[in-house]
Amino acid sequence: MKLSHISIATLLSVAAVGAFAQAKAPEPDYTLSFNAGVVTDYRYRGISQSRLKPAIQGGADFAHKSGFYLGAWGSSIKWLKDAGADASVELDIYGGYKGSINKDVSYDVGVLGYIYPGHGVTPSPNTTELYGALTMGPVTAKYSHSVTNLFGFANSKNSSYIDLNATFDLGSGWSVVPHLGYQRVSKNSAASYADYSVTVNKDLGNGISLSAAIVGTDSKGYVSPVNGKDLGKTGLVLGAKYSF
Repeated sequence: MKLSHISIATLLSVAAVGAFAQAKAPEPDYTLSFNAGVVTDYRYRGISQSRLKPAIQGGADFAHKSGFYLGAWGSSIKWLKDAGADASVELDIYGGYKGSINKDVSYDVGVLGYIYPGHGVTPSPNTTELYGALTMGPVTAKYSHSVTNLFGFANSKNSSYIDLNATFDLGSGWSVVPHLGYQRVSKNSAASYADYSVTVNKDLGNGISLSAAIVGTDSKGYVSPVNGKDLGKTGLVLGAKYSF
């Protein structure tokens, strides 16, 4: 009986140590992830970048456990070619730092560059913004400030964009994300506008997710020079993405 008690105690100790070691597995120093997808319309801040047509998109993200991150993302576009420029791709390069103020509030600060290779026009549509965001629970408030001209608008340095988003987990892979934003174009009030959207996401597992969004703006000034359509009109945008 004494030997049995010792054996049982030893087995329990080994199991406990093993479980603790598994629970405390060291966090990797960094993660590297990729994504690729397609949308029925590439909307950015409510305005179609693809003339209300489908777009192919993809990106890569590096995240260090310290909170530092870097990333690149690209999409096919039509708005620059429609305006007479020689560019059909948008490339975004970004980097920043994420951290926590306390257990309830986190922050994200960084810089984002929008690059349009081969555009060949003046003023340049290439844009650089600084941004900062605060998250409390499901709600995130973000402010972006351009340190260059904004997307080709002349004399538009110091434009700003402020937006409010919330993410609600509905369970079983479903979530809903309402959004409100306001784009202020410096020295061009006619180009400034508000945008809104409500997105429903479904995580199918294995890195595959689907989305459906109602997106719109109160702007009437963003019109396609090709077909005269309102690029900020309210519409349904569907998307599919694979993350790996």
